[in-house]
Amino acid sequence: MFDLSEPPPFHLAEAPAAFAPAAAPDAGERMARLRLARSRRVGPATYRRLMAEHGDAAAALAALPRIAAQAGADDYEVHPERAARAEGRAARAVGARLLTLGDPDYPARLAEVADAPPVLWCIGDPARLAAPCVSVVGTRNASSLGLRMARALGRDLAEAGVTVVSGLARGVDAGAHAAALQAAARTGTGGTAAVHAGGLDRPYPPENVDLATRIAAESVALSERPFGLHPVARDFPRRNRIVSGLSRVVVVVEAAARSGSMITAGDALDQGREVAAVPGHPLDARASGCNLLLRDGATLVRGADDVLDVLEQAMRAAADDASAPAAAPPPAPPFEAVPAAALLDLLGEVPAEEDAVIAQLCDGGGAAAAQVSALISALELEGRLARRPGGGLVRL
Repeated sequence: MFDLSEPPPFHLAEAPAAFAPAAAPDAGERMARLRLARSRRVGPATYRRLMAEHGDAAAALAALPRIAAQAGADDYEVHPERAARAEGRAARAVGARLLTLGDPDYPARLAEVADAPPVLWCIGDPARLAAPCVSVVGTRNASSLGLRMARALGRDLAEAGVTVVSGLARGVDAGAHAAALQAAARTGTGGTAAVHAGGLDRPYPPENVDLATRIAAESVALSERPFGLHPVARDFPRRNRIVSGLSRVVVVVEAAARSGSMITAGDALDQGREVAAVPGHPLDARASGCNLLLRDGATLVRGADDVLDVLEQAMRAAADDASAPAAAPPPAPPFEAVPAAALLDLLGEVPAEEDAVIAQLCDGGGAAAAQVSALISALELEGRLARRPGGGLVRL
């Protein structure tokens, strides 16, 4: 039997907003969730809708061919069970466990994100992700001062009990990871979480293989991608929204104006995270992105104390929000059919915010938001639209 339920789950201190933690699924449901997440054209939003509508992954899998056929994909096949079993065997070979959205052990902060990955492979101690998390990111071609700052932040944040999250890239990422790992070994506090762009057995870049091995053994490593997958260009932006989604604060140490770190900062803003940046010389291109963030309102970082102040404020605000009484949801608007053409006419090559598209259709024709969301999922399955990193919709 395919069994990914060991070791037993732990309970997170913070409950995710979108998926309330439930009893840990049995091995069969874990298999079904993995197959559903790996099925063609099932992105994070479609996965959530299918789970909400059908109650569990087994029922969603059974319904998926019919849903795809209604969307015009008559030859649709779900992800094969044999392929999911092979992925499970590869995971067991390296001691990885499967975390699925809705599990009590899935990272609570990440579950709040609209495009949170339905499944995550995890090696190490996932309890590190229940601690306060701060992402430290920056350029691969870091200056000596940038590396010193990354290491200082990684060390001091870990000593303060913070888990330092980054993407395992060379430069700033590696410096922050290594310093946090050393501090955690010395003090027993904090730690670091490495989010891989490819499979957990294919760490990238090659010079960080030893660092990746140490992180998996002493802290925690995560990936949404299958084992054996070497990362390609499109995998890095996908990884970035996990790096930011795990954290309350994202700190950019050095970054060009057009860079992966700026994508991470953009994801953080979309996710409601706090963004902070280390200032740099105006003539240093490696600081141009940080200076832009500071110009637009990011918190200026001189050291870990500045980051801890922002983190404390963010956690206090979250606690206040959690204690406030919940408002009753407004009544659903009248249900009216929305033609696919009307939705697609609102989309183009530039990503459009899904909430804005739904609001425009609801305001214009009185359609129910849930019905428009269902149409978006159907068109995604049909291959007529796609979601881009950050959740924007584009027409295909």
